[in-house]
Amino acid sequence: MKKAKVLVVDDAMLIRRMVTDVLAADPMIEVVGEAPNGKVALQKIMQLSPDLVTLDVEMPEMDGISTLKEIRKAHPRLPVIMFSALTERGAADTLEALHHGASDYVTKPASAAGRAGAQQRILEDLVPKIKSLCRIGPAQSASAKREPGGPPSSRVMALRSIGPAVTADVVVIGASTGGPAALADVLSQLPADFPAPILLVQHMPQMFTRFPAERLNSQTPMTVIEAADGSTLEPGMVYVAPGDFHLTVRRSQGSIVTALDQEPPQSSHRPAVDALFRSVAQVYGPRALGVVLTGMGQDALRGCEEISRSGGRVIAQDEATSVVWEMPSVVVNAGLANAVLPVGQIAAELQRRTVRHGGGAADKRRSAVATSRS
Repeated sequence: MKKAKVLVVDDAMLIRRMVTDVLAADPMIEVVGEAPNGKVALQKIMQLSPDLVTLDVEMPEMDGISTLKEIRKAHPRLPVIMFSALTERGAADTLEALHHGASDYVTKPASAAGRAGAQQRILEDLVPKIKSLCRIGPAQSASAKREPGGPPSSRVMALRSIGPAVTADVVVIGASTGGPAALADVLSQLPADFPAPILLVQHMPQMFTRFPAERLNSQTPMTVIEAADGSTLEPGMVYVAPGDFHLTVRRSQGSIVTALDQEPPQSSHRPAVDALFRSVAQVYGPRALGVVLTGMGQDALRGCEEISRSGGRVIAQDEATSVVWEMPSVVVNAGLANAVLPVGQIAAELQRRTVRHGGGAADKRRSAVATSRS
């Protein structure tokens, strides 16, 4: 049986031991080494050839981001999971690491959780990500496997009958593992006058989502903000679901507005892609366009079912350009995707499927509202 070979890098011996004990207890994971800082980690990567590295952000001698940059020079496709504190600085450092090629991240358990609680958090958060990134375990079906570093696919697959042409008045995007880079790729190609609002859910905890919203705002001509409750949707705006809140939409006094709530998690997530997609399907009907990007788990499946049932359209990122092809694959395998596209082609498809109304933003908004009621 194939095991995932993991190198654990952290300057705190207690953390290294705790992570190692939890990982070693899983029969599909083998901890092949530990390192107290980045310099030692780089040496051990050369010696041990691990399948994955867990990397602390704050370390002496060579910190996590500096180490990650060196890893990416020699091993551009080696999966790296950052291990960061659940603080504003930790969130900012984590986003910086994702920008420089980290595969994913987990937050360190709070000291108040105690050893047993901390171990449980590591078991629930870190172990599934290791298995997913290393493509081991029952969740990695044959349809979701590919060779690391395989060439990006250029094929376009229409998997669900398109039917009569329907232009979208709203775009909703769901992403998880690998999402920040994929979102930057898609949004950076869209114009400032994109004719529809975009709402997105990126699986991240509280405090973390503000930073990707700020970075995306600097990477795209569109305006990107962290969503607030009760904002009227505007074309050319991107609304990011804040951590620990579901983002949905509703009608209010002739407009369509954002809504935030802290209802129970869906598919273990809050914010959840399903919550957003379902609400958009109810409000916009056939003029909703859903996009499912790279990520692990099944969040987005139920929401895509609702969009499909209401006559809307669904696009999924393809396998070759996804860091983890689980979220898109369950949508594709359920026959809910109209097209499966490389991430670099999604922006053009969004422009093709949205309509550019005449007049200014107010005219666009009135047209969207009128359409949603039809």
